Amino acid sequence: MTRPSRPAPSRLGGSRRIVFATIGSFGDLHPYLALALELNRRGHRAEIATSTVYRARIEALGIGFHPLGPDFDRIQSVPGLVEQVLHPRTGAESLIRDVVMPSLRESFADLAAAARGADLLVSHPLTFTARLVAETNPGLGWASTFLAPFTAFSAYDPSVMAEIPFLGALRPLGPTLFRQIHKLVIKRAREWSAPWNDLRAELGLPPAPDPLFADQHAPALALGLFSPLLGQPQPDWPQNSRASGFPFFDAEAQGGLPPDLEDFLGAGPAPVVFTLGTAMVRRPGRFFEDSLAAARRLGRRAVIMVGRDSTLPPGPLADGAFAAAYAPFPLLFPRAAAIVHHGGIGTTAQAMRAGRPMLVVPFGFDQPDNAARVTRLGIARTLPIGAYSAAHASNALAGLLESRASRQRSIAIASAIAGEDGIGAACDALLGII
Repeated sequence: MTRPSRPAPSRLGGSRRIVFATIGSFGDLHPYLALALELNRRGHRAEIATSTVYRARIEALGIGFHPLGPDFDRIQSVPGLVEQVLHPRTGAESLIRDVVMPSLRESFADLAAAARGADLLVSHPLTFTARLVAETNPGLGWASTFLAPFTAFSAYDPSVMAEIPFLGALRPLGPTLFRQIHKLVIKRAREWSAPWNDLRAELGLPPAPDPLFADQHAPALALGLFSPLLGQPQPDWPQNSRASGFPFFDAEAQGGLPPDLEDFLGAGPAPVVFTLGTAMVRRPGRFFEDSLAAARRLGRRAVIMVGRDSTLPPGPLADGAFAAAYAPFPLLFPRAAAIVHHGGIGTTAQAMRAGRPMLVVPFGFDQPDNAARVTRLGIARTLPIGAYSAAHASNALAGLLESRASRQRSIAIASAIAGEDGIGAACDALLGII
């Protein structure tokens, strides 16, 4: 494979060209949309390289778009692959081994083309070829980002892993134990990244341990795109790392809530909102049925976010419930009495910002760790998806809704989040290394 040529200088009058590389769900896209819009507002040229399924959404905001593999449409055409990726225990392994690694060469070619002539490449944790593109382009700056504390992989602030759910109970035993656990995890995952080192060799680059842990972070800047309330910098965080605050993407909220949902919200007490985000909603199981039953048990109104591909038609349901295909969380969540969600970092951030107590029902990936962190903050309870039922959900929600301490703590956290400038701090940090 030939190396891409060194990019031509693009600095004109202080303006910089920045390319963000990301793959995943809306939670993996929205932070970069927020940053790109702000950088463009400041007079720079920010662009996003990601799956083609997001092209229209990105270009409608006036942001430059570049295609970046893997191709989501191709993934969905492989029988059983979506189910494997969404598996609560083994989904992360399947995503890396069966989706990301087989697409490395495609991703490298795409990203090398997107970054040609750029001043800075900014990577998502799963865009493993960003480091390779940066290393083969000496004139290109590189900053890495991580969307949740989970990715920092700290022994001092250990994360809950979906594959080892009991780790949370071992936190009091301290960093010595977790250093050993992390060594075992890294050793087990090393074979997942063998194709990455194969590609490094083809490009004439020296071997590196792996792209999943230390080697995913850029030496110049490793930027945590989340509130320090969720995770404080630790002694073993990546070099030159910091937490900027959540970069909230609010552009889609400008159109307001769907009129029929607005009518429902205005016609009675604040409902409980149930959502699985944009990824887990593809395989909800009995989540919607159990959620509606839990709301009935509590005598509470409910809004369930069913997604655009659900067989359940959007609109009013029986017993004071409403099914919505989509609604902007910045507008919906503050109208809720409580929020039940899967623990994706984007949804978690919006729930923290709204100041409402939450019941987190994590599936996999970083979700169990995000759930544990907001639970430790005193603003949530956690109920694993395997234990989710109408009875368990209603009992957990009753405790949240009746807890004055949870309500007050949620409001206090929201006030602190409002005082952060995640977008501004992140953009300042990125521009500071160019």
